Amino acid sequence: MTKPAGRPKRRQPGASETKGHGSSGRDGLGGGQVEGRRAVRELLRARCRGIRRVIMSTDLAADPLVDEIVALAGDARVRIEYVSGVELEELARTQAPQGVIAHAVPVVEADVDTLLAHPRAFIVALDGVTDPGNLGAIIRTAESAGATGIVLPRHRAAGLSPAAVKAASGAIEYLSIGLVAGIPAFLDRATRAGLWTVGLDERGTTSVFDLAVGEGPVVLVLGAEGRGLSRLARERCEVVAGIPMHGALDSLNVGAAAAVACFEITRRRTP
Repeated sequence: MTKPAGRPKRRQPGASETKGHGSSGRDGLGGGQVEGRRAVRELLRARCRGIRRVIMSTDLAADPLVDEIVALAGDARVRIEYVSGVELEELARTQAPQGVIAHAVPVVEADVDTLLAHPRAFIVALDGVTDPGNLGAIIRTAESAGATGIVLPRHRAAGLSPAAVKAASGAIEYLSIGLVAGIPAFLDRATRAGLWTVGLDERGTTSVFDLAVGEGPVVLVLGAEGRGLSRLARERCEVVAGIPMHGALDSLNVGAAAAVACFEITRRRTP
């Protein structure tokens, strides 16, 4: 599948990363510790931020993905350190690092005004998603669906912890991510910039499959696990859509809902 134009690689300066799965308030995005074979492979392939070292377990069995990581690290002149499986597990901050960890400079937040100025902006804004697995899955989905950016609140939301980075499977290397003080104020800003704001919520009065999405810029807003969109975010969306449910359950996990909505919006925007 051909990637859409308009999402340049980012060059990242060095910085330190704070530890933890989420954050009630942070100065940056994080993302400096990368775990898992696909995430490390994409980090090396993208070459959009500095990589300090790759650590690999000596217990790894032969695998094409591991061979590719070794080759990419050699091409990029990135040092590989080999340690025992036990030592690598002690260094890991996820449950399944798959025998590979990389240390890179953290991801630098994108300029929000630049995200809003994209002529065909497709921004996914997260209204307080706190689970790192959900955050990573949504970033992976958004990148795969052709979104041009992600916007996260700076407070009371998950950041790019190792768990989120692993779940994103390398998508953070290609998708611009911005931080804002709050999603409701960001939606006001997006509306003034001419973007159509669409909230996704199980109480939405419009089906996501009936959205009149054209080629113009759009923001898709996803709510937190459990409570959905906050009241202020709902009030600032021009339309609030839901996903029709046909079984006994009345809602989807936020990651699954994001996949449905992102690809439906992309389908309607694609000429």
